[in-house]
Amino acid sequence: MISLLVGVIVVVVVALLVIIFSYNNLISKRNRVQDASAQIDVQLKRRYDLIPNLINTVKGYAKYERGVLTQVTKLRSSIITGSMQDKATANNQLSQALKSIFAVAESYPDLKASQNFKQLQDELEDTEDKISFVRTSYNDYVLDFNNAMQTFPGNVFAGWFHFQKADFFQTPEEQKDLDSSQPSAPAPQQKAPTKKSPTKKKS
Repeated sequence: MISLLVGVIVVVVVALLVIIFSYNNLISKRNRVQDASAQIDVQLKRRYDLIPNLINTVKGYAKYERGVLTQVTKLRSSIITGSMQDKATANNQLSQALKSIFAVAESYPDLKASQNFKQLQDELEDTEDKISFVRTSYNDYVLDFNNAMQTFPGNVFAGWFHFQKADFFQTPEEQKDLDSSQPSAPAPQQKAPTKKSPTKKKS
């Protein structure tokens, strides 16, 4: 009787330890994802704040800078309060806006030689490098967290404690490539209609 009671206690203790370890492991991995996400937010906001200054520097060399500024302003809400996919899309659109601005500079040697323009360009390139770095770290943490949620015993406790999968920080092109790489369900094969043999008329 005593040995049975001890066995039950051991099983309960082991089960509690597994639950505690799995829960703490998921919390730790989720915290890493959230911390990396915050780092992305900091760099995206810094990049966003630099672009209006760049546009003001370019002003006078091109007539479309107001339209570009309007486009950039519309992206603010996606960068600050959007989902991770919204932020990735907004970041991609910011890159397109920057390309159009730098294309203008190629046509104006005076603008390229401007110290203010060169400084902003260097800061933007530095910010772009930082975004790339924290993006890689963030996606690594997301992969680690999602794997922990989908493998045993984490998948059991993730459901119990309502953990949600984290989204990767992906450009629309990367997301499209990922979707296209997923195997699609095979189309159901249609059976060829069977031909009925003609019935012979009785003579």
